[in-house]
This record gives sequence, structure tokens and C-alpha cells, in this order.
Amino acid sequence: MIKHIVMFKLKDTDGKTEYENALEAKKRFDNVIANVKEMKKGELVINSKDADRSNYTISLLCDFDSIDDLNAYQVHPAHVEFGKFIGTVKETRACIDYEY
Repeated sequence: MIKHIVMFKLKDTDGKTEYENALEAKKRFDNVIANVKEMKKGELVINSKDADRSNYTISLLCDFDSIDDLNAYQVHPAHVEFGKFIGTVKETRACIDYEY
């Protein structure tokens, strides 16, 4: 199994707060979860409003059977569309993929 963890620090954009952009990302990631059959489990979590402001805003936690399935997810149209949105609201990104 492969665990894919991605963290994003989001920013305020176009009159929307960092938190509002996080909520929109969560809504959009639900579409990815529903459409990417290679993903065995997927979740987008939002950092607590009470946590340190230097923390990342959101994290994607995804499970795949193999690296090939992870690679298929990366180019899936639903993920590509999600990535376009994230590209407009992110400040920074960190990622790790590991076998377990």
C-alpha cells in the first residue's frame, strides 16, 4: 500500500479567506474521491482554527494499492481539475509518499 500525504498552506484570495478556500478545497476534493477508482481511501482535513497560524491549512490523506495507482490518480481529470483550483489558492506545498 502507498500512503500519499500532501499539505498545503492556503492564502486569502479574491475576497475569500484562507479558511473559506479550505472549505472550497474540501468540497472539490470530494469530487476527486468520488471519481478516482484507484484511490482506496481519501480524506481532506482542515487545520483547527485555534491551531498555530504557521501550520499548514489543509492536508490530503490518500491510500493506494501501488505506485502505479498513485500515478494514475495524478493524471486523472478530477485530480487535474482540483489541482488547478489549488494552484490559485496555495502558498506552499509539502508531500510524502511511502509504502506501508
